[in-house]
Amino acid sequence: MKNITDSFISLGHWPFAGSFGFNTDILATNPINLSVVLGVLIYFGKGVLNDLLGNRKQRILSTIQSSEELRKGAIEQLDRARTRLRKVEMEADEYRINGYFEIEQQKESLINAASKSLELFESNKNQTLYLEQQRAINQVRQRVLQQALQGALETLNSCLNSELHFRTVRANISVLGTMEQIID
Repeated sequence: MKNITDSFISLGHWPFAGSFGFNTDILATNPINLSVVLGVLIYFGKGVLNDLLGNRKQRILSTIQSSEELRKGAIEQLDRARTRLRKVEMEADEYRINGYFEIEQQKESLINAASKSLELFESNKNQTLYLEQQRAINQVRQRVLQQALQGALETLNSCLNSELHFRTVRANISVLGTMEQIID
């Protein structure tokens, strides 16, 4: 009995307030109380812990699911962007090829137009020179003819009488009229 009372006396000896320590006396710790508290904690804490873990699991799963949806959307956008890029690159190549081809065509067209213009100018120049040459030749012919006729008239006037003179003048006038018609 003395042991039992000693144990109660030792229970009366408490450490100072504010300090923390372990009580190694098994009878003083009351293992039954401890097991009951631990059992209650495990039983009720298990449900709370399961709820907390379940909620956490649901949040993680929803985050993963939304991340997967975002990833799929990003992949689709990337594929669309790549398709657009390929299309734009093909159009750019087409424009580049067409542009080079069009530039070459315009260059050839300009060269041909310049060549035709030069040929036309050369032809016009040659025609103008020919016409001016013909005009000069005709003027020289007319002057030579006029001088020859004038010289012939003077010779005839000095050598002929007035009757013969009138006949010769009429004949020369008719010849001049015929020549004038030919020239025009």
